[in-house]
Amino acid sequence: MATILIVDDDPHNYDVIEMYLADQDHCLHYAADGQTALSGLEHYNPDLILLDLMMPGLKGLEVCQRIKATSQWEGIPIIMVTALSSKQDLFRCLDAGADDFVTKPVNRMELRARVQSMLRIRQQYQDLASFNATLEATVQARTADLQQMINQDPLTQLPSRTALVRSIHNIQISNSAEFALIILDCDEFKLVNGSLGYLVGDQLLTAIAARLKQLLRPGDVLARMGEDEFCYLKLNVSSPSQLMPFLRNIQQSFQAPFSLPNAEIFMTASLGITFSDRSTLGPEELLKNADIAMYQAKGNGRGSYQIYDHQMHLAIVHRLTLESDLQRALDRQEFTIYYQPIFNLQTQELSGFEALIRWQHPHRGTVSPGEFIPCLETTGFIVPVGLLILRQACAQLQQWHRSGYPDLTMGINISIRQFVCPTLLDDIDQIISETQVNPACVKLEITETCIMENAETTIALTQQLRARQIQISIDDFGTGYSSLSYLHCLPVNTLKIDRCFIVGITPSTTNYQVVKTIMLLSQQLGLDVVAEGIETESEQAYLLALGCQFGQGYFFDRPLPAAMVAEKYLTGPPLTVP
Repeated sequence: MATILIVDDDPHNYDVIEMYLADQDHCLHYAADGQTALSGLEHYNPDLILLDLMMPGLKGLEVCQRIKATSQWEGIPIIMVTALSSKQDLFRCLDAGADDFVTKPVNRMELRARVQSMLRIRQQYQDLASFNATLEATVQARTADLQQMINQDPLTQLPSRTALVRSIHNIQISNSAEFALIILDCDEFKLVNGSLGYLVGDQLLTAIAARLKQLLRPGDVLARMGEDEFCYLKLNVSSPSQLMPFLRNIQQSFQAPFSLPNAEIFMTASLGITFSDRSTLGPEELLKNADIAMYQAKGNGRGSYQIYDHQMHLAIVHRLTLESDLQRALDRQEFTIYYQPIFNLQTQELSGFEALIRWQHPHRGTVSPGEFIPCLETTGFIVPVGLLILRQACAQLQQWHRSGYPDLTMGINISIRQFVCPTLLDDIDQIISETQVNPACVKLEITETCIMENAETTIALTQQLRARQIQISIDDFGTGYSSLSYLHCLPVNTLKIDRCFIVGITPSTTNYQVVKTIMLLSQQLGLDVVAEGIETESEQAYLLALGCQFGQGYFFDRPLPAAMVAEKYLTGPPLTVP
């Protein structure tokens, strides 16, 4: 039922309106003047006001203006009832805030139509107001939920990274205490998710959080930083010696297995630590330093810890710079090949070369392979760079074959990343086809580690390579740990003895016995042997006495660019590789 307030100084007009609306389900109230109407708004709470324009005291226009100026009542529709009908008078009504008007004498059909129209508008306004109120309540509730999600990890109920950053900031601006940050990352946690599923992973994280919370003391904070990463904020700690008992407690807390509903899991954690030291570093910088230390700890082995120092930061910056430079080097073709001669120890004749990658940096000059090759491996750049080297080395070998040296061989290193690349065989087939090199003179050198990464795959792949007549050498032989059990299964042609067994070799050294054993093994398996890193005449003599067929090293010559190889050893011109 709608409530209608009729404001008119003539009661007869009220009677007329009441009669016209008698069959409507409305509740009518009457006010004889404007002031009475304004005073009774709180009591009547009308849904519609029929307001006479011309009244003694407060005029209808002023009453209308006052109602529309009040936020509580501005949504009430007002129909002005007036005998005036000029456009100027009607404009004044609308300008005062009136929503509609009815002219006197009042027409029954017009009145009923305008009242119904205004009540519909009133109902829509109320519905909108109700919707807005509901929406506002929903937004506030969602905002509160979001704020809780931002500040609290929903799985472990620990403070989030955002909450931890705020805590660190508050401590710093209050200058209240020195503190330490200990970032903890679970070792090999992805194996749990991958093998047992994410449900078990979440259960394990909850169990880890519960155990770590037991180590908290008043004022400290334990936050969950990410998937399997947590962080302690320890107050009133300024030196490693103060922190050591706590670090031992963390490590001891991981000694017992975590008992889950359907599994029992042993877990270790790597820790990275940094101290505030009253420094000017902000929370994010301090957390970054602890993170750097944590990754350094991971490199030291499971369950290790590492305290941050500035050299770690410099090492990270150097590595990032190196990675960027390597990408540019690949794009700009800054890599080249040097060729180290391999000789027949008995005849002293040149038998072939090993292709060795070199990098001529535009600003740093020659960069050591020991510095950039590990970076190529970790970034995956070794795959395109390896193909580049393979293509250039095969093209160069083919050029030397055409120059009158068809028996020369070329050893080319293949990394683990390259070896497991699914396109390796196709890439090799394409390079052999492009360069027209004799595949029987190409020796791909793989390490024992490469074999042991996936022995069955290695055996299958080497068999396919041998089917193409490509030779296989095991590089750095003797430094692995269990390849002997697979050696008889591999279609290998050559063993290359690592230089660590060659340096200073004499019959009285253990290395002599190792090399002797390798030679006996190779003879039984019908394999050639190349000794790497020969630097002295005596080393060559002992190797020759042990029956080693081939050797390379600075005793014979250092790695040389193709032009110097041709000048020194060959009569034909070297291939200029773009």
